[in-house]
Amino acid sequence: MSKRNAILIAAAAFLLAALLLLPSFPARAFAAAITFVAAVILAAKTLSTSRNDKKLSVDQTELETTDTQSSAEVFALGRLFEATMSGMREGLLVVDREMRVIASNPAAHRLFNLSGAKLNSQRLTQLTRNPAIYSAFLDALKGTERSGVKVEIHGPERLIFDLRVVPLSSNGMSGGSQRRIEAGLPHGALGVFIDVTRIERLERVRQEFLSNISHELRTPLTSILAFVETLETSAIEDQESAKRFLAIIRKNASRMDTLISDILELSAIESGNVKVRAEQVELAPLVSEVISALATQSAGRAITVVNEVPPGTEVFADARRLEQMLTNLIDNAIKFNREGGKVGVEFERGARDNIRIVDTGEGIPTQYLERLFERFYRVDRARSREIGGTGLGLAIVKHLARAHGGEISVTSELGKGSTFTIELPQHS
Repeated sequence: MSKRNAILIAAAAFLLAALLLLPSFPARAFAAAITFVAAVILAAKTLSTSRNDKKLSVDQTELETTDTQSSAEVFALGRLFEATMSGMREGLLVVDREMRVIASNPAAHRLFNLSGAKLNSQRLTQLTRNPAIYSAFLDALKGTERSGVKVEIHGPERLIFDLRVVPLSSNGMSGGSQRRIEAGLPHGALGVFIDVTRIERLERVRQEFLSNISHELRTPLTSILAFVETLETSAIEDQESAKRFLAIIRKNASRMDTLISDILELSAIESGNVKVRAEQVELAPLVSEVISALATQSAGRAITVVNEVPPGTEVFADARRLEQMLTNLIDNAIKFNREGGKVGVEFERGARDNIRIVDTGEGIPTQYLERLFERFYRVDRARSREIGGTGLGLAIVKHLARAHGGEISVTSELGKGSTFTIELPQHS
């Protein structure tokens, strides 16, 4: 009970006692009427005050609710912004007029090879000495937007970024910043680093592919045209020369046909149009079939090819595609072997099924092993063309092995030979 209500109750009790002590009825009636009027006035005033207090309480509650909602919205917006910044693959960097970093995201930290430390308050020159980056941000601070700036970062690996930097302005600033805005100068710049390393690499591979394919096709085509022209002019009358020239033309035409077939096959595999239907396949009979199909090539160079796969061995693979991989690898082992050498096909079961093709050739220098499975890559280009290689066989094997969920690898020692290993996952 409030102090004010206690005083009113005491005053009411005092008036009631006074009424009872009055000697005459008219006097008591007059005093009672005055007391009633006073009570009504006081009650109305109290009710009004109560309503005002209640309204004030409701307004205060609504204000507190509004403030709470506003704070929650701001908090949620901040969390959303932070999550967006952290989840961006692109590096984001914001600098002020003095080239100090005022905002960044984790992708920018990785770009500048920093750990979880904040970039904020550091000058741009402390982060990088790359003139392309500095020049782009400097132009943005002068009011010029820069886009398509190619930036190369040389760290553990070479990275290429497409940088776009835009000026930042704010109308809510005052003092020197406001004067800069009025003068048309921004007081910040935002840069976005987009990683285009993979795109650049693919473009380089495409250009190399076009260059290689043009060269590979031009060589046999030039030979074909030259011998056809010779036959047309005079050699057609000489039966022996004509047969020899026609044999050369056939050989080069066959080489072009094989090359185009390999290109189409590799393109189909890389585009995902070749489906691998894996099942349990007996390996030893499959290897024997491949060796029989290549018997002419091995006999021509006195190469002994031995099937050392234990009988009853089964692997989980697409039989047709596995035969294609084995044919390419055994054929290469015969072509690049020594006269009278040996090729062995072995099998080992471990965490994966390993099929090894071991030869006794000259071996491959270590510096060439990493690129051996690239398209058109050859260790000895002259010899490869001489024996009819297209430079695509190992690339096809690599993609087929990966289509099985496996891998292809090679080890080699100069003067002792090479070992190619197909790793296949086991059936679960």
